[in-house]
Amino acid sequence: MRTLIIGAGVIGSFNAARLKDAGQDVTLLARGRRLAELLEHGVVLEDFRTGRRTTTQVPLVDHLGPDDTYDLAMVVMRRNQIPSVLPTLAQNRRIPSVLFLGNNAAGPQDLIEALGRERVLMGLGNAGGAREGYVVRYLWKRWMAVLFGELDGARTPRAQAIARLFRSAGFSVRIAKDVDAFLKTHAAGLPALAGATYLAGGQVRQLARAPKAMRLNVQAFREALRALRALGIPIRPYATRLVEWLPLPVVTFLFRLVLDSRLADMGAQPHLDAAPDEWKEVADEMRVILQTAGLPSPASDILFAEIDARYQAVNSATPETELTASCA
Repeated sequence: MRTLIIGAGVIGSFNAARLKDAGQDVTLLARGRRLAELLEHGVVLEDFRTGRRTTTQVPLVDHLGPDDTYDLAMVVMRRNQIPSVLPTLAQNRRIPSVLFLGNNAAGPQDLIEALGRERVLMGLGNAGGAREGYVVRYLWKRWMAVLFGELDGARTPRAQAIARLFRSAGFSVRIAKDVDAFLKTHAAGLPALAGATYLAGGQVRQLARAPKAMRLNVQAFREALRALRALGIPIRPYATRLVEWLPLPVVTFLFRLVLDSRLADMGAQPHLDAAPDEWKEVADEMRVILQTAGLPSPASDILFAEIDARYQAVNSATPETELTASCA
C-alpha cells in the first residue's frame, strides 16, 4: 500500500519511521524548517522511557500535486489545521482513501463536503510526545492502539488493509464500528483538561495539586458526556461512563494519580503547551454540542474561558508557525 503521511510532527513522524522500518512504501509530506531538518537528519526518534534513538530515512515531498498517486493519505494534523489541506486533497482524485487521525468533536461533515463520503475515514493516533529540535521524543506502548473506522462502521476490505499496514509495524489496531462516537467521547474531556490546566498555572502536575481546578475538570467532562447522551451519541468506550457513575472524589483522585506522573509529563504536557489553537477549536466544537443539547454547563463555561484567554495571549504574542512544522 503506497501511503502518504501529511503532517510531520510527533505522530506523523513516528508512524512514518515505523512503517518505513517495517518495509512499507511510505512518504512524508513536510515543509519549511521541518523539511530542512528531515533532509539533514532523517526522522530521528527517541524513546521517552529508555532514551534509545533511531534514525530512519523516509522519502519526503513538500507538496501534493493533483496527479500524485497514493493508495492512502494519512492526515495527522491539529483539528484547526485540517481546513487548510482539504482543497489540495479535493483537487487530487487519485487517492481513493484519506484517513484523518486526530481530535474531532464536530463530526465528519466538513471532510465529506470537501472530499466525498466514499474517500473519508477517521480515527485517533497512537502516540504522544514532543519535538525537541529535530528529535521526536515519543511516548508509545503496545496497548496504545490506532483506532479508526469507516464512517458507516462497515468492516470493509480497505479498512482491513489499513489495519494490516499498521500491524506490520508492530502497532495494535482497532477498527471501530462507531468511530464518530469514539472521537466525540475522546474530545469531551480534552477542553476540560486544557482549561483546568491553564487555570492551575499551565502544568498538569500543578493541576493534580489544585483541588478546585481538578473538580472543575471532572465536572466539565461530565457535562460534556451528558450532552452527548442527550443528543443520542453513545459514550465510547463504554468504560468512560465511569466518569459519571463514580463519586466525584473518587474520579478526582484517579485523575490526580494520572496527572501527577511522568506519563502525563510526556503524554499530555507537550500538547497542552504547543497547541492552544487546537484546544480553542475543540472547545468551540464542544460549545456547539453543549448548546445544542440545551443543558447547563457552568464548569465548562469557566474552563472554556481559560482556553479563550490562553489562546488570545499566545496568538497576540507569537506569530503563526508554519503549517507542517506545528502539526500533531
